[in-house]
Amino acid sequence: MALLQPKLSLKVAQRQILTPGLMQMVSVLALNKLELKEMINAEITENPILEEIEESVPMLDEVASQEIEHDRAIELRAAESEPDKKTDPFEEIDFGSYFQEYLDPGFRSPNSFEITEAPSIENYLSAPGTLSDHLFWQLGSMNLSAAVRDAAEYIIGNLNEDGYLTATNEELLEGYLREQLSPAGDAALRNGELHAALAALPAPMLDRARTHLEAGLGIVRQLDPIGVGTRDLRECLLVQIDAHRGEYELMSQKQAARQAEATGHAASVPAQRPPAVRDTDTHPEALDLSAGESIPDGKADSKTEYPADPRIELFENAAKIVDKHLTLLQKRDPRELSRAIGRPADAVQQAIDFIRTLDPRPGQRFNRSDARLIEPDVVFVKRGDEYVVVMNEEDLPNLRLNQGYRRMLTQEGAEKEVKDYVKERYRSALQLMRNIEQRKNTILRTCESIVRRQHDFLENGVEALRPMMIKEVAEEIGVHPSTVSRAVSNKYAHTPQGVYELRFFFSEGVNGREGAATPLLLLKRKVKKMIEEEDPRKPLTDDQIASMLQGQGIEVTRRTVAKYREDLRIPSTHQRRVRG
Repeated sequence: MALLQPKLSLKVAQRQILTPGLMQMVSVLALNKLELKEMINAEITENPILEEIEESVPMLDEVASQEIEHDRAIELRAAESEPDKKTDPFEEIDFGSYFQEYLDPGFRSPNSFEITEAPSIENYLSAPGTLSDHLFWQLGSMNLSAAVRDAAEYIIGNLNEDGYLTATNEELLEGYLREQLSPAGDAALRNGELHAALAALPAPMLDRARTHLEAGLGIVRQLDPIGVGTRDLRECLLVQIDAHRGEYELMSQKQAARQAEATGHAASVPAQRPPAVRDTDTHPEALDLSAGESIPDGKADSKTEYPADPRIELFENAAKIVDKHLTLLQKRDPRELSRAIGRPADAVQQAIDFIRTLDPRPGQRFNRSDARLIEPDVVFVKRGDEYVVVMNEEDLPNLRLNQGYRRMLTQEGAEKEVKDYVKERYRSALQLMRNIEQRKNTILRTCESIVRRQHDFLENGVEALRPMMIKEVAEEIGVHPSTVSRAVSNKYAHTPQGVYELRFFFSEGVNGREGAATPLLLLKRKVKKMIEEEDPRKPLTDDQIASMLQGQGIEVTRRTVAKYREDLRIPSTHQRRVRG
């Protein structure tokens, strides 16, 4: 049996280790202007050796020399002339005008004037409002019982970003009861005994919970935006159609009442048609709400005759299309829809146009992110016939080293700990300033190479963009491709053609005799333009587009065209075809 014994051994190996200074250089190079400004301000706060030079503030030496000259001038004037009579400064104050100014009823102190240039109060919002905030705010203005309010708040908490209710009835009931049974419900959930606990609940309690959830869901579906709380696209569009129809009928009744008052006759309100058709049998998950439910086909009184209101017919046609024929609607086939619902083609087209005005994702309007602030890092300026790269260093702090701390290193009597701290901070400050300068040089050299290669783009626009690879630029300026990648990452350039991200200029070319000079960006634009100019009744297939591009000398396959079309979110040929 071998015994374990400690033993020393030597081994020679090569390892690449990044020093702290090199790690900082890599991180600084990847920062854009706004991020670099934040990083410099943070370093100024932490490192007392670093100071910011402000153009409006004179240097310390200039201040000292000005003070010496000022004191010398005062001494010369005092020596040349002696005052004949000394006056009391207190007697020189005009107290009458001083107090009269404050006694004037029209006087306001400078701080009390209204600041007309103050930003809007909306700019002080800590975070944009969400869909849940908007719904909770509406819920707070409604007079509801505590149980129904709790159920509505629980349903709002289960809505996704689009405003849809994705939880099933069983999941809603289980979660709602778990909250009602807290903390016992949480303990049962942790122990895996929640289903047994729910099964043991009395039937009246379960019925009350279902009733509260049904009422809460009905309340949520009445809130703005219309369509929240629905289960799928079909139900969302139907709810919106019902809302438009109800609003139109209410306006018609008010208009009829006003006309009756004007003529002195009793108001004659036309008989109302049944609301939009809904097939609840196809969606067993839909909660059985009596309020606002639709009447299926055949359940209305067949003997009742309704006036031919074109607007009501529009709502009915749209509801039939959404309820039964969403697949045909996606195919954009009015003739098939006309045969399916038994209505004329022009009426079906009007219904399709109305459906396009509805919002399939009502909750998305509250989930839009604010526009990101972009400040160009470089500017491409034309001087004569050439373009020059200028770094945008406006608002960037100008750094210098504090000379007072440097003198501490040579002063006698300073403690060793203090000197060591100053030395370490001094080295850190110097390293940061070198890295900032190195970042500037790398970005300038990279952009100068971009300008030389993309001169036609700067003159003529996007159509003149040329293929360019990061590896080519790296070889030209003598650095690693990863360095160029960091230099252009998340940085923008102000050009005569607009503001573009530096990565925009890098794109590989496609195959073919003409394709070598065509970047992928322009190829996608060509595909999009061909589709936009096609005949809607006879849209181009991917094979036809590929053949047209091959005729221009660009070697692409059908699969490549299909991939670019999907990247551009353009539907297929079958979906783009318009049948009339």
